[in-house]
Amino acid sequence: MTNHQATLQEQDTAQSGVLYMAIEMGEKNWKLLFSSGEPKRNGQLRTYQRSIEGSDWESLEEMIKISKGRLKLADQTPVVSCYEAGQDGFYPHRQMRLRGIDNRVVDSASIEVNRRARRAKSDGLDVRKLLEMLVREGRGEVGVWRVVNVPSEEQEDRRRTHRELERLKKEDKQHRTRIRSLLKLEGIRPQVAPGGRGWERYLEGLKSQVRAHGWAEIKRQSWRLELVKEQIRELEALRGEALEASEQDPLIRMILALNLVRGIGEGSAWLLVMEFFGWRRFKNRRQVAGCAGLDPTPYDSGQSVREQGISKAGNKRVRWLMVELAWSWLRYQPGSRLSQWYQRRFGHAGKRQRRIGIVALARRLVVELWRYVEAGVIPQGAVLAPSPVPARAA
Repeated sequence: MTNHQATLQEQDTAQSGVLYMAIEMGEKNWKLLFSSGEPKRNGQLRTYQRSIEGSDWESLEEMIKISKGRLKLADQTPVVSCYEAGQDGFYPHRQMRLRGIDNRVVDSASIEVNRRARRAKSDGLDVRKLLEMLVREGRGEVGVWRVVNVPSEEQEDRRRTHRELERLKKEDKQHRTRIRSLLKLEGIRPQVAPGGRGWERYLEGLKSQVRAHGWAEIKRQSWRLELVKEQIRELEALRGEALEASEQDPLIRMILALNLVRGIGEGSAWLLVMEFFGWRRFKNRRQVAGCAGLDPTPYDSGQSVREQGISKAGNKRVRWLMVELAWSWLRYQPGSRLSQWYQRRFGHAGKRQRRIGIVALARRLVVELWRYVEAGVIPQGAVLAPSPVPARAA
C-alpha cells in the first residue's frame, strides 16, 4: 500500500463516525443523499438516496434514522448537512440546528462546475455534487466552497423594512413611467409629474382628450401609484419612530452615529447598519471591502497583467450604496483626506478614469466608515454635525 493510499484510508476511517447529508431543495420535494464518507471498491462514495416533501421535518428525521441503519452507523452518530442558499432562506438551517444537525448554507456561485463542454444537470446530479464537496470539507480540505454567514432571526427580520422600501420605490418609478407612456400614446406630454402635487386635478382635465379605455387605465395606474406612495410614507414613518424611540439599541446608536457624518442620510445609515455593520464582524479592511464586493481582482499570468475590476461578490445593496455615497462624499466632504486623494489622482482625468476612481473611493470610504462605527475613528478631515450622540456605537 502506498503512502497516499494509507493516508486516504486513515482519513476515511477518521470520518466514519459521521453521517453526511446533502439536500437539494425543490419547489415541492427535497432530495436527500446520505453517506458515511467511506468509498466503495470503485472509489465512489457509498450513498443512500431518498426524497421527501419539502419542510417535512418528521420525514427528515425518519430518513436520517433509516440511513444510519443502511450505512451501518450508530444511532448517536452526528449528522453534518448542507444545502444551497435559495428561496427557502435560513429557515431550514435553523430547524436543522434545533434538531442537533450541523448544517452549512452554501453559496451557489462557489460550487464547482466543469466548463469543458456541455454538462448534464438534474437535481440528482446536483445533490451528489453537494455531498462530494461536503465529504471533502469533512476530510479537512480547505477552500472547498463558501459558506453563507447566517444572521439571527432578529437580525434577518430587521432587514425587512429597508428592503421592502427599496422594492416600493422601484414600483413607484415603474408606475410613473407607465403613466407617462400611456399619455404619450394619446399625444400628451404631461405638464405635472404623475403622483405629484396637483396630479389628480390635472388628470381630470385630460379626460376629454383621452380615449375612454385609455383614460380608465391611466386612472387605475394612478390609484396603484397612490397606494405605493402611501406605503412608502408609512414605512418611512415607522423607521423614524424606531430611531426616536430606541436610542439605547446598539444598532440604532450606530445609525445615529453614521447620520452625524455630513453626506450620509438617514436611509443610507439605516441600510449600512442593518445590512452590513450591525451584524457582521470583520477582522481587517480586506474583509470589509471583500464583503461589499469592492475588492479588486487582478489578473497576472505569464506576460498578461491587467486589472479585471471589482469582484462584485459581496452585498449588492451595500456596493451600490457606497458608490452613490462616494459621489456624495466629494460634494459634502471636499476637505476630507479621501476627497483630496481622489482629486489628486482622478480629478483631472477623463470621464472613464473618474468612474474607475469613484469605485476606489467607495472602497476606501466603506473601510473608513467601518473604523468609525467600530472604534469611533472619524475619517480624517470629515465634518460631523453637532449632536450629543457619541460616535462609538458598539
